Amino acid sequence: METIMEKKNIDWGNLGFSYIQTDKRYVSNYKDGAWDEGTLTSDATVQISECAGVLQYAQTVFEGLKAYTTEDGHIVTFRPDLNAARLESSAKRLEIPVFPQDRFIESVEQVVRANAGYVPPFGSGATLYIRPYMFGSNAVIGVKPADEYQYRVFCTPVGPYFKGGAKPITIRVCDYDRAAPHGTGNIKAGLNYAMSLYAIMDAHRAGFDENMYLDAATRKNVEETGGANFLFVTKDGKVVTPKSNSILPSITRRSLVYVAKEYLGLEVEERVIPFEEVKDFAECGLCGTAAVISPVGKIVDHGNEICFPSGMEDMGPITRKLYETLTGIQMGKIEAPKGWIHVIE
Repeated sequence: METIMEKKNIDWGNLGFSYIQTDKRYVSNYKDGAWDEGTLTSDATVQISECAGVLQYAQTVFEGLKAYTTEDGHIVTFRPDLNAARLESSAKRLEIPVFPQDRFIESVEQVVRANAGYVPPFGSGATLYIRPYMFGSNAVIGVKPADEYQYRVFCTPVGPYFKGGAKPITIRVCDYDRAAPHGTGNIKAGLNYAMSLYAIMDAHRAGFDENMYLDAATRKNVEETGGANFLFVTKDGKVVTPKSNSILPSITRRSLVYVAKEYLGLEVEERVIPFEEVKDFAECGLCGTAAVISPVGKIVDHGNEICFPSGMEDMGPITRKLYETLTGIQMGKIEAPKGWIHVIE
């Protein structure tokens, strides 16, 4: 076990958010109505038919979570049971056979243990990003679900999302729609992210960091960005998050809402948020696995600027408290609610 635990020779402080191949990944195949027992492999390549369901009709779903070293030296993951449950609902929506939730947790544990040398040390700001995913693997030429599937988990060490502190970002109100009201916006499917690629590149070309998507039905209410949920703070210190059936149920957002109520004693509302209200909020943040919370300094709606009081230099005071409390829980500095921290070793 000592040789596995020996850390790789990596410059942890200068890691970016990009793929670095690690030693092992987990693979399980679904054939003739059942998943096989699964195995760890050193082979980082995927071999599938040129006519595979994933290549023809985008039949794929995925998850994202992190493993990290806590202050007392344990390697842990954060609420992986919620990732397992979300992958199940995503799979059902795309007619992919469910990978059992207990096996999901076990596969994540196996991959982290086998790549323990890639888990960054405590205090480095870096983490081990874990990517479970599944896809239709056999030939499908008619429009229908595949008959065979592959479930895989790989991991890669990634740097802190914010290098040199969390500077507020500028976002714009987008003219494109991310998800339809009864579509797939509430599951983690690759096709949702493909839809957002042109819009995010268009935003970058125009000098913005991200897009704010409004609801596709009325284009009057705030939904989310291409990869994160919104969290607002009112001038009287209330935390407000958008409610919609086409928003991805972010595990980070749900955790922040709990922290706001139970740790910080704040009032929290999850409700429909008309865009018209945004100008009256005191703080705005984007929440997701990668950054926990990215502060937003400015939202531009076709030339009209909404500037938040916290400005373009730092997080707002309540956003900062939320960020510090949740990351403190994740890193073992603050006592976690029961079941939130899953110790791997």
